Amino acid sequence: MASREDRNSLNMMAMHDFFNHGELREMRILTWPILFLSMLLAACEPSADDARPTQDFAADAQRIAHTSIIVDTHIDVPYRLQTEQADISAATDGGDFDYPRAVKGGLNAPFMSIYTAADLEAEGRSRNAAEALIDSIEDIVASAPGKFAIARSTQDVRSNFEDGVMSLALGMENGSPIEGNLDNVQHFHDRGIRYITLTHSLSNHIADSSYDDNRQWHGLSDFGADVVREMNRLGIMVDVSHLSDDAFWQVTQISEVPVVATHSSARHFTPNFERNMSDEMIKRLAEGGGVIQINFGSAFITHEARLYNSARSDEKKLFKAENPGLSNKEVADQIHPLYAQEHGPFPYATLADVLDHFDHVVQLVGVDHVGIGSDYDGVGDTLPIGLQDVAAYPNLIEGFLRRGYSESDIRKILGENLLRVWDAAETYARQAQQ
Repeated sequence: MASREDRNSLNMMAMHDFFNHGELREMRILTWPILFLSMLLAACEPSADDARPTQDFAADAQRIAHTSIIVDTHIDVPYRLQTEQADISAATDGGDFDYPRAVKGGLNAPFMSIYTAADLEAEGRSRNAAEALIDSIEDIVASAPGKFAIARSTQDVRSNFEDGVMSLALGMENGSPIEGNLDNVQHFHDRGIRYITLTHSLSNHIADSSYDDNRQWHGLSDFGADVVREMNRLGIMVDVSHLSDDAFWQVTQISEVPVVATHSSARHFTPNFERNMSDEMIKRLAEGGGVIQINFGSAFITHEARLYNSARSDEKKLFKAENPGLSNKEVADQIHPLYAQEHGPFPYATLADVLDHFDHVVQLVGVDHVGIGSDYDGVGDTLPIGLQDVAAYPNLIEGFLRRGYSESDIRKILGENLLRVWDAAETYARQAQQ
């Protein structure tokens, strides 16, 4: 069949011959409208490209979600279960994570956050708290072996994926359980810890925190520098989330392998929020081969939500001080409605806002250096519209597709970038221990 362009050319040739044939010249006035209409209709006829069906972004997103390894480097299930007993191998009424929702969303390699509160270090209770949380994850796996398995390596993640089993990897949020003893780094490696966030909301014996005005080490302590080297030797990824800027720069000078920000976002959108990463830090992270895992919490995503959340948090701290017997959830349940009455509803970020952070990192350093660190079960009721729990990863993928990301690049963001960094840590450790 002739193409639209060929038909247009033939029509033009026919018109030329027709109007230059002596015998029919007098018919120009009668036939011109007919020929013009014929040419117009041919030009308007859809081409083969125009006739292709519109892409079904939602269906493609579901397919990609359920055929990819999705690694989310920060989910606070263990901490949640300390105060809310639930069987996460089945559907739960609360929280952001359970097995049915994770399966629906395509999640198959979540890092369980072994989080210890900052104030436990002064009480000497950090290590015991971490041990108890690791025990709880091992108990979950033992009770549902057909659903979950501990992942200690990238090969474990890939093998579990092939077997249809969800990998539970372990990341330690706050290095305080090391308790000043370098042997504890080996101990927690043996227990399955595969990244350590060096500090949390307060500066500790390892590093200064972005949230703490007390910058006692001006970055890392001498012991903290030794911890980074020992983590390299053992194959534990170094997590720079929560660090002060000075500590971040020192880590990147010391570490022999790529580092990871397991649940941070771009400071470009949240000015003066040190907890997020500046463009210069993201560039340095990428130069070393590392990856920033975008945090979904609204206060990490938009400036408006951060300001609201910060002011509301101050109110909660005051209320907590006056009511020390209440849990954090009980405090929030009382303060949040009162605060909303006076200041208006919480300004939730949107899926589009979250996608903007991914776009920013990709434009800044390329698609190989960004991934997912949602902070599900860790950011309370501040999750963005469209990303409220672990069933929502297809929404994120659909957003990528609509913004023109290729499938191969989406798969990198979903998990392959993080697995590359983890594999680099494992490879260095094997060589260092020979």
